[in-house]
Amino acid sequence: MSVSGLYFFLGRLLAIRRADNGTWELPGGVLELDEAPETGVRREVLEETGIHVEVDELTGVYKNTTRGIVALVFRCKPAGGSERTSSESTGVGWLTPEEVAEWMSEVYAVRLLDALDRNGPHVRSHDGKRLTPIR
Repeated sequence: MSVSGLYFFLGRLLAIRRADNGTWELPGGVLELDEAPETGVRREVLEETGIHVEVDELTGVYKNTTRGIVALVFRCKPAGGSERTSSESTGVGWLTPEEVAEWMSEVYAVRLLDALDRNGPHVRSHDGKRLTPIR
């Protein structure tokens, strides 16, 4: 299972440009076997961005039906640190919702939109590129 943290500051979203494929995504990654989801979010966001966060609430559950991966996405609050890249990220940026919609693929951008509407947690499936219609 993977986790991601949505961290908002002055109307912007903390995002990373991935080192492996150059795409913009939310910071996050795979949980350790003995790790609670909230702990994993804090660890992954810090590792990839240099930012410490407090986990607020679950905003969505997203399943990649092609790869069999389930991602939990949490809204987070700032708790210190300073931006920096890592071996997993070549960029750390504060994106507006418009930039997210333009720069991120649909399956990542929807996670921000879901968190912004505060009607979650949302449950969605996708094939890695596009959302899968609800059956």
